[in-house]
Amino acid sequence: MAISAPLRRATVGAAFGSQAFGYAALTTALPMLKDHTGLTDTGLSLVILGIVVGSVLGTLVADAIAIRAGSRAALVTGLLAEAAALACVAALPPLGMLLPVLLLQGLGLGLVDAAANMQGSLAEREAGAPVFGRLFATATAAGIASTLVTLWVLGSALAPTTTLVVAAAVHVAVALVGLRIFDPSRAAREAGRSQEAAATKRGGLPRAGILMVGLVVFAAFVVDSAIATWGTVYTVDVLRLPSTLTPLGYGIYLAAVLAARLVADPAVRRLGRSSLALTATVAGLLGTVLLVVAHPAPLAMVGFALAGLASGWLVPLAFSKAGELLPARSDEVIARVNLFNYAAAVLGAVVPGLVADAGGLNLSFLLPALALVACVPVLRALRGTPPADGQGNAATGSPTQGAEATGERGDVSS
Repeated sequence: MAISAPLRRATVGAAFGSQAFGYAALTTALPMLKDHTGLTDTGLSLVILGIVVGSVLGTLVADAIAIRAGSRAALVTGLLAEAAALACVAALPPLGMLLPVLLLQGLGLGLVDAAANMQGSLAEREAGAPVFGRLFATATAAGIASTLVTLWVLGSALAPTTTLVVAAAVHVAVALVGLRIFDPSRAAREAGRSQEAAATKRGGLPRAGILMVGLVVFAAFVVDSAIATWGTVYTVDVLRLPSTLTPLGYGIYLAAVLAARLVADPAVRRLGRSSLALTATVAGLLGTVLLVVAHPAPLAMVGFALAGLASGWLVPLAFSKAGELLPARSDEVIARVNLFNYAAAVLGAVVPGLVADAGGLNLSFLLPALALVACVPVLRALRGTPPADGQGNAATGSPTQGAEATGERGDVSS
């Protein structure tokens, strides 16, 4: 039975959503894990670092699997790895088991991060129109939903790890459905070819393009990780809001991210990627400056919203372009672009705390501002607008045809 393009896109969207739902469930469970295992703050930081290291390894594994079996196999593997890790965390393992379990979780995160974007690129090619905005919007909505479910669970008679169990079940369900519906296309070099041999042939990976698009991803995730990690602390320590309003800043940020992603696809068709990326960058710069200024509090809230527009738009725009740099090997390109995510996550989470100790938490938001300034010269790399529905080459299912249509040649056998 032929799989319709809308059904395939919906299933890829479910993968984006399950990833975000599970990650939000895990992060909200970290304080409980800390109490259960007796971890210190330093120990918890090392555990989080272990998740990031596992994610980097997961991206590299996704690249290797995609070369040999396609991104469908990588995505299903990642979803099942995350399901196993989430189920283990829900069982509240002893301290000695916690780090290996969370390393497995990180490995699954990296696999799903990379492979879901690989599948998103194939779905966009098949649709012949932008789809990354709605895919990332699904992820944002699922993360918000997971947080709300956790709040409900904690206020009920259910076990506090219920959300983790639900997340594990969702991962398994999406993996089983995706095994049939995810795109089986191979957009990578042949497994028998070495990286060196591939690089010497015309159609080697576009390193300059990967770097430029990767810098946009880096800037967006520096903004995101800084606000996700420090936004609530900022509302308490800098804005001095009452305890009932401490989640307000981060909530406004998430609402803006979701709104930006919901309108991203039609906005790309209307304005083009580079124009929308420039708008996002300017909004983000203004927003981070308002967070540095910090007062009055309503202006800081506007800053959170503008920063949300920046990260909400830049991430889907960057991954959309990454899939077009060399369509015949888009799986490999996306895996490399995805690595910029983790470097940004560490920088955005760690450096603001160091700056806060030296000069105040509001000054730490100069870091995402500088990251956005640094990506301005490379925004031209996002130039172009995907064709309208029905005008794309992906309906043929041939990555190579897509490469020829964009004037960039690639050979999967390279």
